[in-house]
Amino acid sequence: MTTPNDLLLQVLAGKETPRPPVWLMRQAGRILPEYRAVRSRLSGFKELVETPELACEVTIQPVDLLGVDAAILFSDILVIPEAMGLPYQLIEKVGPRFEETISCKADLDRLHPVEPEEHLRYVMDAMRMTRAELDGRVPLIGFAGAPWTIFCYMVEGGGSKEWSKARRMLRSEPVLAEELLDRITEATILYLNAQVAAGAQVLQLFDSWAGALSAELFERYSMPRLKRICEEVKGAPLIVFAKGASWQLDRLAQLPCAALGIDWHTPISEARKRAPRHVLQGNLDPSVLYGTEAEVRAATQRMLSDFGRGGHVANLGHGVYPDINPDRVRDFIDEVKRSGH
Repeated sequence: MTTPNDLLLQVLAGKETPRPPVWLMRQAGRILPEYRAVRSRLSGFKELVETPELACEVTIQPVDLLGVDAAILFSDILVIPEAMGLPYQLIEKVGPRFEETISCKADLDRLHPVEPEEHLRYVMDAMRMTRAELDGRVPLIGFAGAPWTIFCYMVEGGGSKEWSKARRMLRSEPVLAEELLDRITEATILYLNAQVAAGAQVLQLFDSWAGALSAELFERYSMPRLKRICEEVKGAPLIVFAKGASWQLDRLAQLPCAALGIDWHTPISEARKRAPRHVLQGNLDPSVLYGTEAEVRAATQRMLSDFGRGGHVANLGHGVYPDINPDRVRDFIDEVKRSGH
């Protein structure tokens, strides 16, 4: 089946395109009234994630309503620890909460290997359904959290500013930390390969808390596992987004992945210099979208100009904020599209 809009696939394959493809992290939901209408009928976020028909519906909404060049499956990075045997709840206006955490070998021994078609069947069904429903209009992106980011939640039990418990384990119990990180890595590889088999055409690995690690800890605990995922996940180009880790770009540029996501703290010229062989994705500051239409369009033009021709996927430097006016998001997308004329 041919894909009428395959800009994202072309760019990730290293080909020249008339303009950059554009999509947004967290585009499925949050800002759209149509998404909130679906959510209002449900008990909560997890019910939406675990109901394939509804996950499919909200995945496709931004394609229809915003005009993005790709759909990213509506799901959550924390489905992996749950599939391993560590269930979580998502509490409104608080965030994720794990009743049990990993703090010793006995906790680790209660976890089990992940069988994606068994433990994550709802994700696979949503992926198959969405791929069929899109019917090739735009590519479908699957995703997972990077091992360090998932480790943070499994050790801390929820969000944190410092991730001190997680970092303490790296230093005080390195053997336990390595084993947990390796188990997460193995589950993630199985999960991402299963997503490809179910219809994902592009994958993104979110290392949301990469910035919490020092260079020494990043090198020991994170890099080998990111590399292993890049090497062992097959069949779809992989984008690695390590938020807050622009100072590690030289190391990230050694990864055998198709693209690197960069956040809005990273000067584009520096990113181009330090990762010259990779396609780059990003990196408009999401807060720009609180501005006027003219300000959004001008900032988008500056970003496009700084990236130059080729090797760029237009996106924000992180997820779109929930209280942003969808019209400003449309202005951003429209300005990227106009750059091809």
